Amino acid sequence: MRLGGRIAAAVEVLDDMASRRRPVADALKDWGLSHRFAGSGDRSAIGNLVYDVLRRRRSLEFRMGTKATAPLVFGAFLDSSGMSAADLRSALDGDRFAPTLPDDGALERFRQTGLEDADPTVAADVPDWLAAPLAASLGDGWIAEARALSDRPPLDMRVNTLKATRDEVAGELAPFAAGPTPLSPIGLRVRPIEGEGRHPNVQVERGFQTGGFEIQDEGSQIAALLCDARAGERVLDYCAGAGGKTLALAAASGNAADIHAFDADRQRLAPIWERLARAGATSVTVHAPRDDLAPLHGTMDLVVVDAPCTGAGTWRRRPDAKWRLTEAQVAKRMGEQDKVLDAAARFTRPGGRLAYVTCSVLRAENAERVEAFLARTPGWRLADAQDRWSQMLPDAPHAFHAERIGDGAVLTLTPRRSGTDGFFFALLERVS
Repeated sequence: MRLGGRIAAAVEVLDDMASRRRPVADALKDWGLSHRFAGSGDRSAIGNLVYDVLRRRRSLEFRMGTKATAPLVFGAFLDSSGMSAADLRSALDGDRFAPTLPDDGALERFRQTGLEDADPTVAADVPDWLAAPLAASLGDGWIAEARALSDRPPLDMRVNTLKATRDEVAGELAPFAAGPTPLSPIGLRVRPIEGEGRHPNVQVERGFQTGGFEIQDEGSQIAALLCDARAGERVLDYCAGAGGKTLALAAASGNAADIHAFDADRQRLAPIWERLARAGATSVTVHAPRDDLAPLHGTMDLVVVDAPCTGAGTWRRRPDAKWRLTEAQVAKRMGEQDKVLDAAARFTRPGGRLAYVTCSVLRAENAERVEAFLARTPGWRLADAQDRWSQMLPDAPHAFHAERIGDGAVLTLTPRRSGTDGFFFALLERVS
């Protein structure tokens, strides 16, 4: 496909999403199935344009002076390609598939307009109602933090130390320029894609197929490391999902912890068995949603709660989610998080630990839930997660937001501060 066809396809996908109110992944998949002539490079380029518009829709509208879809796609292409307006016009000359190019005045406005005079939520590329929650969560720099959540993400991988070393996996992935992650000692990173490029399909590589590494954001890797699953301990991953953190906990303990994985959603849990087998994680017992977990009450040294959340730390990868998010959805998640914390706490033995993790940056889902749990649940205290970082990641800079709560502290990772997706980590200890 020529450039004009790719731009037209991106417009078509975005309009389909708007008219049918459907997720971006579904719209792109359907477009690909109905346009089988498009090659993998075409699909990647179209996907990049669609995601770039979704990531920075409001600032693109402000700079282009319109909400019409086609001009926004042209603007996103100019930003990602570095092309001048004249070069773009020349590239599309005679391309009968290209949408009508904005006039020279609109393109000049786009190139010259900055965001210094834009409303804060326009500069941050978020819905208006999120200004106050983000400011309360991320402080005075919340606009820059939100803009970093609109960048293209890297591809991060966690080396499975049960089967390989980081140097071994890095050697295998050298053709993709995979280098060490800045914070995690067991991570590798392929830089964010540029222009019309695409990330390599590392899942077809031998190392992935044989369990040498998993795709996992560096922030998620760090959260698992901070849990500090130890040999000989009993560990419960209470919201295990597909098992990403379960695998990391098994590797961190050298397959020497007695790990139990549970999730209330059978569909989310379904991939875990295949992943455990591939990774060689032999120390894990999986519990289905209908299993009776009562015998495990009060027996766990460590309970990990990767709580259901809005995903407000993953907008780089799921940018359409931030435009669908509502205050009512946040409130619903808060209720679910309180329930799951109360349920998980029953499994922790006296002297044991409960790690609370989300992939959100919203304080309402994070520190406020910890405060509410401590207020209603006697016999618990908050540990100092900042100290835990120093213990578990002694060579890593303190690249996080820390918040003191009583004698303890909680941590929030962000793309701007940490270079990761947005993650929250708190460690609670049962003292009686």
